[in-house]
Amino acid sequence: MPSHLFADRPAQPPEPGSVDALISQTRRLRGEVDAVRRDTVVDDDDAQGRWQRALCDLAVHQLDDLGEHLGQLKEGLPTAPELEGLAEGTPESDAAGPEAQQTRVGSAEWNLLTDEVNWSEELFQIFGRSPEAGPLPLDELGSTLFSDDQPLLTSMVTACLVDGKPIDGEFRIVRADGRVRTLHMRGEPVLDSDGCTASMWAVLRDVSELRRSQRAVRESRDSLQRRREIAQTEHRLAVELQEAVLPPWHGSLRFPHHTTGTLDVAAHYLPAATSALIGGDWYDALELPDGRSLLTVGDLTGHGVTATSGMAMMLGALRGMAMAGIEPGPLMGWLNQLLEASVQPALGSAVCCRYDPARRVLSWAQAGHPAPLLFRGGSGRALQPPEGVLLGATSGAAYGQAEERLEPGDVLVLHTDALTPCSIEFSRADGTERLLALAPRFAGARSAQDCVRLVVEEFGVGEREDDACVLVARVGG
Repeated sequence: MPSHLFADRPAQPPEPGSVDALISQTRRLRGEVDAVRRDTVVDDDDAQGRWQRALCDLAVHQLDDLGEHLGQLKEGLPTAPELEGLAEGTPESDAAGPEAQQTRVGSAEWNLLTDEVNWSEELFQIFGRSPEAGPLPLDELGSTLFSDDQPLLTSMVTACLVDGKPIDGEFRIVRADGRVRTLHMRGEPVLDSDGCTASMWAVLRDVSELRRSQRAVRESRDSLQRRREIAQTEHRLAVELQEAVLPPWHGSLRFPHHTTGTLDVAAHYLPAATSALIGGDWYDALELPDGRSLLTVGDLTGHGVTATSGMAMMLGALRGMAMAGIEPGPLMGWLNQLLEASVQPALGSAVCCRYDPARRVLSWAQAGHPAPLLFRGGSGRALQPPEGVLLGATSGAAYGQAEERLEPGDVLVLHTDALTPCSIEFSRADGTERLLALAPRFAGARSAQDCVRLVVEEFGVGEREDDACVLVARVGG
């Protein structure tokens, strides 16, 4: 039976417990290899012993890297596609070729007394050098390096030969075929009986792929951090813009102030469950110069600064045209043209009401928006909507206008469609029925603010996919 490691099935993300187990195994193995390294006694003339100790050094180094990567995996790294996207954009990824899959460790020894140089077969492969061309003398090794890295190699070799210090460092070489590889070099001087340096041995490890992967991880982490910072900045700007545009009043408003049929108005903004989803919902109520009142709610598609800036444009235009005396139907037509001509294409829905307190008549128009709900005498119903399509959906759209006579004690509810979230349990129609079911409780409410509180208690809890607005107007005697 084939091993499960080679089963034909997609790879699954590691469970936290499995990562912890791998970290424990890596630490245990690292300790065992380190113990072998410490117990290895090497004679100056024992080339095989030096090679074995060097391999133990490399194993410890690789296990340290593995432990670090597993620790990062436990903390949470960027997704594989993001890493692959970065890796595919690096020159070394394209240049690595099949050799990247081969063993990338080679050894060398330079005899300072005889000028003899010995390279392992693997080292010739790493440098892309033909064995017939022979190994490079120590004083020519630097010619293969990047100019920026040559001083580092010179410093390490000098410290090894003069001061007897071990070599441990990395540099980049340019092979004869033009490929760039990153090598990690570890070595020591070999002393003669007088304590002078007789030769120098080293193990060189091609760490190009390892460093490329580390760079990809680092760049992806930096990229994600920048994205988080940008998202946080955009979210802050969206919130500030929304707060600057939406009406600053809290509690209830009463207007007009000196006539019968006054409106008691209250509104509330309900954020989405995900705080980052700041949308283009709006509500507004204001007294117009002719003594009538404007009531409106709307929603612009999208989220973030784009949606809130578009909402600010729409609400500003709506306020200006309402103050200029334009009726709700034609006003919707102008808003449609404005949205159609905007730089950022979007769709919007809105309902606009104009209330005449002298006649207690509500004139209203809608653009693909839920109709206002009218509550009277303990029951409620949706107003019959006039013709109107979504704002920005079609050029030259015509919008109808309807009228409704209100009575003292009537409660009018305007809301955006996200107030009643869609789910398996409740469709949009069900949500409207749930709002209408509040009619008996609205009948006992003393103010518009009390009605808003009832709506929020019913719809403000639980997970909300999008933000929403609700506005309640209560007709006075």
